[in-house]
Amino acid sequence: MDKKSQIFFLVMGLLILGSVAVSYYKYMVKRDYIVQAEAECDPYTEECFVYVCDPEAGEECTGDLVEDTSYYKLINRNAKNIPLCDPSDETCDALVCPEGEADCSFMLCDPATADEGAECNDPVAYTLENPIEEETEEEGIEEESDEEGAVDEAEGDVTDTVESDASEEAASQDGTDVKNTKGSNTGASPTGGITPL
Repeated sequence: MDKKSQIFFLVMGLLILGSVAVSYYKYMVKRDYIVQAEAECDPYTEECFVYVCDPEAGEECTGDLVEDTSYYKLINRNAKNIPLCDPSDETCDALVCPEGEADCSFMLCDPATADEGAECNDPVAYTLENPIEEETEEEGIEEESDEEGAVDEAEGDVTDTVESDASEEAASQDGTDVKNTKGSNTGASPTGGITPL
């Protein structure tokens, strides 16, 4: 092997080692790369991706279409800004985009640009098929009836207290009148003040 070949292989080896070192530092140390994950999506207000559990694929499904259907959107976020916590934990902020954070964005389902086979949710149609106003009105009626019942019960307790106080006062007044009547009859003459002959 001549000198030129040795120099060539040496340079190539250094370039490969340098590329591996830079890649390791970027991806493993700094974690400077974009991660795409599924985040929660509100089908009432957002155009979400729709996923339905498929038992033929070996998944454990409940058999209820409502429970087996989930809605999600995609989040793109820089790995170095993602906290090391469980995304299913409510206190974990891994799948949220803080205000002003660079390299963080949500991707909703767009039928025009969605991948083949992806199903998108229509918020208007979903709201018409699954109205939430009825549940809210029923809850409001139940709360009002509970409040009215509590007020009626409180008023009943006050009325009973007032009536008991009034009856006690009347009883005490009747006892006083009886005593006064007995006292006036004690000093009277049995013959009405007439002297017998």
